[in-house]
Amino acid sequence: MATLLHVDSSLYGPEGSVSRDVAASFRKEWEEQHPDGTVIHRDLAANPLPHLGGLAAVAGFIAPEQHTPEQAEAFRLRHELATELEQADAVLIGAPMYNFTIPSTLKAWLDHVIIMGRTTGTETPSAQGKPTTVIASRGGGYGPGTPRESFEFVQTYLSKVLGEGGFGLDVHFVVPELTLAEGNPAMAHLVDVARESRARAHEEAATRGKTLAAAFAA
Repeated sequence: MATLLHVDSSLYGPEGSVSRDVAASFRKEWEEQHPDGTVIHRDLAANPLPHLGGLAAVAGFIAPEQHTPEQAEAFRLRHELATELEQADAVLIGAPMYNFTIPSTLKAWLDHVIIMGRTTGTETPSAQGKPTTVIASRGGGYGPGTPRESFEFVQTYLSKVLGEGGFGLDVHFVVPELTLAEGNPAMAHLVDVARESRARAHEEAATRGKTLAAAFAA
């Protein structure tokens, strides 16, 4: 049975979050083909992780068999989160843009899971190659050639930390843009474009979820 690791980081619920809404299209297709599979869901808004503390950080550079009891306890959560990533067949991450970058809750998750010599910092990271879909929703337009292209730090950052040079995951981005258009009078002229972007994102996410699920069902 296939396992999907689904990480949400939007502050808002399904009705108010585009990243959650689009991710749901992926997950629906995945679960339809794997009704008896496992979905590990980390909702970082509902259950935020603590920021990485000094003791847990230091423990990440020490072999587990050499941990003191205090280090072992501090490292327990990091090991649990890293194991979830390693045991998943596919990964789905909701990463809305907040203040030009990822939510702090998602950064906290990454800080725990980045373990040198295990999930990163080695020629063969422990989760290398896993297909990973990132729903990178954003309120405005930050694509190539737009006035705010240089303000885009979601895809720029996650492509590095999740992909080559980091976890070594096989990362694919789905990017619904202009999500603030319907609630911002100054963006009223972009409402139709925003709706088209969201519709495309749903279609892309659903297709990817179906395709990946089929690959693991074979």
